[in-house]
Amino acid sequence: MKYIIFFFICCTVLCTSCTPYQVVLKESDSVAKYQMADSLYQVAMATGKKSKFRSSLKLMEQIVPLYRGKPQAEKLSYIYANTFYNLEDYFVAGYQFERFESTYPKSDSVEVAAYKSAKSYYELSPRFSLDQKDTQTALEKLQAFVNKYPNSTYRIEANDLVTELRDKLERKDIETAHQYFSIGEQIGSYKPAVDAYENFITDHPGSVFRELAFFGRVAASYNRAISSIPAVQKERLLISKEYYNKYAKYYKAGDKKEDADALIAAIDKELEKYQKPTEN
Repeated sequence: MKYIIFFFICCTVLCTSCTPYQVVLKESDSVAKYQMADSLYQVAMATGKKSKFRSSLKLMEQIVPLYRGKPQAEKLSYIYANTFYNLEDYFVAGYQFERFESTYPKSDSVEVAAYKSAKSYYELSPRFSLDQKDTQTALEKLQAFVNKYPNSTYRIEANDLVTELRDKLERKDIETAHQYFSIGEQIGSYKPAVDAYENFITDHPGSVFRELAFFGRVAASYNRAISSIPAVQKERLLISKEYYNKYAKYYKAGDKKEDADALIAAIDKELEKYQKPTEN
């Protein structure tokens, strides 16, 4: 009796393990794999279930090379890239969408593929405090998309993403300048801070942090001047005063105006030391 029970258990395990999906996955019928992959993909798109995307992907990975040059290749290439996108594997998705765009430039799906490729790089952009290499790449990809498809329905969203990425780069650069300023005394030089604020002003002309950069340049250059050797102190104080004048020109009622005025007063007091005494 126990052998009969064991036999039924084995049959049950075999039957449950050999689902239609498992059968198709293991066999060599590429048509059956394509049909099931497409079916699972459609279910995944309708339900958002990542498990369906993963099941579909396993089948597609087996047949994508086999369908190159065939009529189904265009659709298969697109849903293949979009499956990675929906699984949030944005590095691979970006690459696959780029391949689709270059391989099928006349496809009805080429515009959305180009956008999703650019947006994949956007998704890879880290928070502003980290290295921003991927942010630069994303910005370039999104800007290229907007330039190539100026009338796209995705244009407004793409421009919003561009603005967000630029803001992130601005935050990164202004924080870098502030960090150089904060360690100026420790490293024995405020020049890196001055240069960082200078670069920020040049690179981000419309930034909301522009006033901070103008003020930071005054403060950093003043600290650099008073910590310099006497031989170059006057020259550097005059440079600092010039930076103040540029700040005051653009920000007559700026948030940092009071602090900037305190700095110019300190600069002028230091410069008094270099004035020649008047003759009686």
